[in-house]
Amino acid sequence: MQKLLTVAVPCYNSQEYMRTALESILPAGDKAEVLIVDDGSTDGTAAIAAEYAGRYPDRVRVIRQENGGHGAAVNTGLREARGLFFRVVDSDDWLDRDALLKLMAVLEEMHRKGEYADLVLTNYIYDHGEHGKRKLIHYRGTVPAGRMITWDEVEHFPMGSYILMHAATYRTGLLRDSGLELPGHTFYVDNIFVYVPMALTERLYYLDADLYHYILGRPDQSVNEAVMIKRIRQQLRINRIMLESVDLSQVDHPRKREYMLHYLEVITMATTVFMLRTRSKENEQALTEFLTEIRDRYPIVYEYFVSPPRWRHLFRMIERAPRIITVPGILLGYRIVRSRFGFN
Repeated sequence: MQKLLTVAVPCYNSQEYMRTALESILPAGDKAEVLIVDDGSTDGTAAIAAEYAGRYPDRVRVIRQENGGHGAAVNTGLREARGLFFRVVDSDDWLDRDALLKLMAVLEEMHRKGEYADLVLTNYIYDHGEHGKRKLIHYRGTVPAGRMITWDEVEHFPMGSYILMHAATYRTGLLRDSGLELPGHTFYVDNIFVYVPMALTERLYYLDADLYHYILGRPDQSVNEAVMIKRIRQQLRINRIMLESVDLSQVDHPRKREYMLHYLEVITMATTVFMLRTRSKENEQALTEFLTEIRDRYPIVYEYFVSPPRWRHLFRMIERAPRIITVPGILLGYRIVRSRFGFN
């Protein structure tokens, strides 16, 4: 039977929460496969993975590898995927059953017609489980729902409504054609996962369903603010890889190029904020060198960053005098945006 969807579940010492993730994927039925990638776990993860593979031999596969980090686990999942489409569910997150069934119905219809989207978008939820706070991220008013479209019909994405890994179900062949290879032992690779293949996308489909619950609140999470500050050089590395991986002058559709520039802007501002948050002269110098590198090596990106409208002039202010606006400007703005959109 042709698998319509591969759901890769990278696991590292995930015994405390991985069952919730796996149970949420199984309702997709036998036309989806769950690919558990055990990234060198030392707890009970392997035993739980083997249990599910034993219970669902036609739907669950397990691959165990030496620890290589989240990116290496996703690379393995993509390499081994048998589904026409591919998505990632982190082992501490989960999928909504009804939305998942709707997604499978959409993929089934595409397969029946032989007409496939390159990227299927669904909504996701920032879920602060312990506080009961939730923030829905959707694409209503930006991407027409319920039919195949091209970038011609995509409107401007408002602040906070970005295409993250949680929203993206990519056509597997397109991911492979993009040459996607995530770095090992590095956090924040989900930004590369979304950004690099996007350059090849032509046909999109937006399913207005609240599929992915992105659980926030664990103190050791990579998106925890204190953790991000500690790992800021990894964020900087990811930012550089994104800049290097796609020649935006070759992205011929203006709306697609606009979105990719906008996404780069958001990632670069996050890098800037957290570099400044460290209050380290060494990081301040590294930030200055990075901004200079953008100006000198990536003129299309730089011109977008410093041109009006909206708040792009902040980039030029940071570039010229980072100390002046560190605390009163950027950091306050970051806290306001964080509070409004529910991340971190």
